[in-house]
Amino acid sequence: MDNEKITRRDFLRELGFAAGTTALFASFPWLRSFAEENQRAVRNERARIAVIGPGSRGQYLLGFLAANPKAEVVWLCDDYEPNLEAARKRAPEARTCSDYRQVLDDPSVDAVVIAVPLHLHREIAVAAMEAGKHIYCEKSMARTLDETLDIYRTHKRTGRIMFVGQQRLYDPVYIKAVEMIESGMFGRIEGIKTFWNRNNDWRRPVPSPELERKINWRLYRDYSCGLMTELGCHQVQMGTWIWKQLPETIYGRGAITHWKDGREVEDNVGVVYTYADGRRMSFDSIISSQFYGLEEQIMGNLGTVEPEKGKYYFEQTPPMPGFLRMINDIEQGIFDSVSFAGPSWDPEVARQNHGEFILGRKRDYLDGTGFTVDAFVDAVIEGRQPPMIAEEGYYATVLSLLGQQSIDEKRELTFPEAYKIDYL
Repeated sequence: MDNEKITRRDFLRELGFAAGTTALFASFPWLRSFAEENQRAVRNERARIAVIGPGSRGQYLLGFLAANPKAEVVWLCDDYEPNLEAARKRAPEARTCSDYRQVLDDPSVDAVVIAVPLHLHREIAVAAMEAGKHIYCEKSMARTLDETLDIYRTHKRTGRIMFVGQQRLYDPVYIKAVEMIESGMFGRIEGIKTFWNRNNDWRRPVPSPELERKINWRLYRDYSCGLMTELGCHQVQMGTWIWKQLPETIYGRGAITHWKDGREVEDNVGVVYTYADGRRMSFDSIISSQFYGLEEQIMGNLGTVEPEKGKYYFEQTPPMPGFLRMINDIEQGIFDSVSFAGPSWDPEVARQNHGEFILGRKRDYLDGTGFTVDAFVDAVIEGRQPPMIAEEGYYATVLSLLGQQSIDEKRELTFPEAYKIDYL
């Protein structure tokens, strides 16, 4: 499936639903815009969009915008010329500048995509919404809790559309997995274990020393919170999405254990989020060992879901084929009569659990980013904020920042009332 060209009907078909299915929209109301009968009449209207910060992530988003016939990229803004030079190849008709305020002063701009370093998110996001622009803000929303709340409150006050780059919300594998979970297919979800491991120093080449912090901003605390805001925010969102709850306590630890190269953010973190009934969600990240990669292991008493693999597993596996069962019974009868000095013999059984694919086959697209960008374009044209999208993005950021705060302060935190919003 090519998620640069997928239609609304294809998206719904991928999930196994017909357009307009009530059950789908009851659980995932932000998908309603993908139902064809809920679209406005086809018009020639296009969303005029500016990309502020077309670095590596910004150019990835730009690729989806450039492929969308309903989007027109009218501005590219960056204070680093090599980024602008690369971005011009994707959107050659766009105007360029180095000061985002020039973009916001243009009344023809409908919306902005914000893909700048994290410490600049709040400044640009608030200014853009105050200027009447809709925003797509890359995750995490902001570098501090107060900045995150300020962005959300500005969104509510101005009525501007706000998307946060939590692309799992528009990923067919994740949507179908959560629908299965909500149906009770895997029983009661008892725990969520998430991890994201790599083996690299997370650095980018720097053409001259004075650009170190500008280019490698993720490694420095004035600009980023490291693994929690760059990786963890994707995965800790699963708690609110699946359990529809906030954790009562947050406990984390982290350190620089391998990449001792002057960075200021941890290369090894672990955070546990504990809920009212004792169930837990964990996030772990080590960037000096990649064997286990990334995954969310959503564990119920009847089965487990691993969305990144696109698979699910039942606790009770199907019985082995009849012939193998007969051989096993014969072997069991033989060895039962033999004495051993050590542990009793345990026969091998052909019951390895290989699981089933959530969508019936392997994932053949990278993730939900393209679907998310397309949904943002539609929302801008229709002037309608999809429900829950802003709130899920808000809490994903808050949970990741609370995890970082616990790491910094080396203590268990209680979820602060000041950062709860009217959502769950």
